[in-house]
Order: sequence, then structure tokens, then C-alpha cells
Amino acid sequence: MHVSRTFTVSTPIIEVFDYLSDFENTNEWDPGTIETRRSAGDGGLGTTYSNRSQFMGREVELAYETIGYRRPEFFSARGANKTATATDSMTFSETGKGTQIEYRADFEFRGIARFLAPLVVGRKLEALADETVGQIRATLEGRRTS
Repeated sequence: MHVSRTFTVSTPIIEVFDYLSDFENTNEWDPGTIETRRSAGDGGLGTTYSNRSQFMGREVELAYETIGYRRPEFFSARGANKTATATDSMTFSETGKGTQIEYRADFEFRGIARFLAPLVVGRKLEALADETVGQIRATLEGRRTS
């Protein structure tokens, strides 16, 4: 199961990549994140993060690892716990007026959750993806004015 969005921000590509590839910044741009902390690494490939998020009224913890890092074009991080794996991938390209972001979040569920998720989670993930895009835009544009 996945959600994806493509959108443009007026922020230069290097600033966008550096900000979004520092996964601790999910504290600011991901509406579901309660807290993300870097646990090891320098921010590049193999960097790990601990993440606490809230989704559908439940708090979950995921251990994330940076699995794709090609500055300034691509970033990907995979988070896992005993019931799910979430992979966030972002591709960045310059436009005449800023940066286009292709955002994709893939979810794999294990156990009973893999049967229930398609029935329960789909629409909520779509709404969360829209909210995430709005928050990314607001955060990046707010950084340019401060």
C-alpha cells in the first residue's frame, strides 16, 4: 500500500534536500510525528533514527535507517517495527522557480494488520499525505522568510 504526491516549492533544491533528508526535521514537517531523534550516523547512508508517531489514535515507534542518499536528487528512509515497515522516498528536481518534490510513502503490514490495513487505513493515509504536503510547503516557505 502506498501514497504519493508531486508538488513544487519556491525553495532552492539544495535547501530542500538538506532539510528533508535530515530526518530529525520530521518533527517539523510530518504531522504524524511526535518525535524523531538521530541515534547513529552522520546524516548520510546508514544513518539511523528513532521515531515516535501517532496514527489513527495509536502511538507507534519505528526504527528508521537512511537507505537512499544522492544529494541533491534523492533521499529514502525505511522504518520498521514488529507490525509494519514504512519507506519514505523523495526525489527532487529543479524548476524555474524552485524545487519539485516527488514524495512517496510505502507501507507493508505484517500479521493481522496486513489484512485489516487495506480496509481501514487507505483513506486515512491519503488524507495524511495531503496534510504532509501542506506541512512541508508551510515549513519550507516559513524557513525562507525567517
